[in-house]
Amino acid sequence: MENGEIPENANEHCPGPQSESAGKSDACQGCPNQEVCATAPKGPDPERMATVKHKILVLSGKGGVGKSTFSAQLSFALAAKDFQVGLLDIDICGPSIPKMLGLEGQDIHQSNLGWSPVYVESNLGVMSIGFMLPNPDEAVIWRGPRKNGLIKQFLKDVYWGELDFLVVDAPPGTSDEHISIVQFLQATGIDGAIIVTTPQQVSLIDVRKEVSFCKKVGVPVLGVVENMSGLCQPLKDFRFLRMTENGEHTDLTEKVIEYMKEKAPEMLDLIAASEIFDSSGGGAAKMCTEMGVPFLGKVPLDPQLCKAAEEGKSCFSEQKCSISAPALKSIVEKLMAKYWCKEMSVEQ
Repeated sequence: MENGEIPENANEHCPGPQSESAGKSDACQGCPNQEVCATAPKGPDPERMATVKHKILVLSGKGGVGKSTFSAQLSFALAAKDFQVGLLDIDICGPSIPKMLGLEGQDIHQSNLGWSPVYVESNLGVMSIGFMLPNPDEAVIWRGPRKNGLIKQFLKDVYWGELDFLVVDAPPGTSDEHISIVQFLQATGIDGAIIVTTPQQVSLIDVRKEVSFCKKVGVPVLGVVENMSGLCQPLKDFRFLRMTENGEHTDLTEKVIEYMKEKAPEMLDLIAASEIFDSSGGGAAKMCTEMGVPFLGKVPLDPQLCKAAEEGKSCFSEQKCSISAPALKSIVEKLMAKYWCKEMSVEQ
């Protein structure tokens, strides 16, 4: 029964060996594993989680809003401040964190202390089901109890050591994984959740549900980040096309750039911006005011940030992400100043 998996010879409605009702529910009667399940330890080791000072959930109402990108860059930013950081990916069916941290193809190693995280740097460790799949294209088709069992395993058997921050990248929505991680971590305390959204109402509708979820389960909302808040990039990085009535196009980029160099060189230093999503409803800032939660700021849709995520790199380490990096840095600094700065300065 490794990783909380349901045994093949279990009864039909097995609650899962890591469930609090394992070995005790009506469905367990007559199961050959009943005694083992009833006596097995449940949940994460409180002592192991007690070495983690701050636990942050990163949530989103919808998929595709850049939640995992934010989780990765938040972890990079905290590690760059010399904090000991762990990044836990509990998106069981869609683990993208290994890719975004440049750790594809890495394996989990086990020691006498437990599973060892995969390290990007000496102070940034990562754990994900993505490291456990023999084939990265393999679909993970698991029911709730099996997912919950693996999340418990991550918290119980992974040896993080002394951590300043554990960033938990959750799947979108409010499903089994969210309920499980909150229940498992509440014994040792959760600092709160950062919710990532895009500006349009179709995303904000679900973010309101995410805020409601946090309030119901007693998790503070540290703030909301509006991601992809307009496309921004240097004018010289755009392509310029002439469209025909047939939908075909001719690339005029080289001619346009040469013209600007000759006639208006100052234009080459301009940043071009465009609204990708409709924010006429006030975006995340208005929603935060209405729901009484902090608004942390906006991060523009920056092609260089997308490239950094694809390459598994920090957007702060080079000067290429000149548009998105300052916005992300401002959000991290706001979080530090509001929630952790005084405590951390004393501890260090």
